[in-house]
Amino acid sequence: MLFDTHAHYDAEEFDADRQEVLASLPGRGVSLVVNPGCDLPSSRTAVTLAEQYPFLYAAVGYHPENCAPYTDADLEELRRLAAHPRVVAIGEIGLDYYWEENPPREFQQMVFRRQMALAEELNLPVIVHDREAHADSLNIVKEFPKVRGVFHCYSGSVETARELMGLGWMISFTGVLTYKNARKAVEVAQAVPLDRIMIETDSPYMAPAPHRGKRNDSGYVVHVCEKLAELKGLTLEETARITLENGRRFFGI
Repeated sequence: MLFDTHAHYDAEEFDADRQEVLASLPGRGVSLVVNPGCDLPSSRTAVTLAEQYPFLYAAVGYHPENCAPYTDADLEELRRLAAHPRVVAIGEIGLDYYWEENPPREFQQMVFRRQMALAEELNLPVIVHDREAHADSLNIVKEFPKVRGVFHCYSGSVETARELMGLGWMISFTGVLTYKNARKAVEVAQAVPLDRIMIETDSPYMAPAPHRGKRNDSGYVVHVCEKLAELKGLTLEETARITLENGRRFFGI
């Protein structure tokens, strides 16, 4: 059975058939899913959905693209949400320097640090989004040596991955791993030991081959697992078992 460690079922792309998609997942080989929030409304929705499905868990946090409304009062709301028994991480948090219209970098960094401190206080892992901000993301992570986490949809170098693993962190791969031009992702996946790898879809985004361009969902995580198995010289069943165990251990499920 497969563990999709990152999928956004609060997203509007699922408004028409959210319940049907979620109900179908156990029959499609998916045994666990984590739904991270990106702001307060989506974090609340993630918790509500996790209450409805025994295989679905939530994370709560402010994504860097969505952090402009953040106030210290919001941190108290995140602390309250994180106390829910179905919440297993603080996330999706981090830095995104890709879009010019994103909140200012200094503000993103402040919100990232506040949420890292909250995770340290609550002894929860974090789910980090890092896009075109590798050095700053790594430096902020190093400021919180007691916090463990995962860089989801990893897009950095092999060298940065090794630094993260030296800090005890995990690396997670999406459907990007299946793309023909994904040389960097393949190199990192080959370099990262199996006990540090998790798999995800980042649904509804980045559907793997052969579904690229379509709406993604957790049923497609099998394609990520297949590619990882190929790269590691393992069977699909072995790779699914290992990544499931890694995810369970990381999130404390």
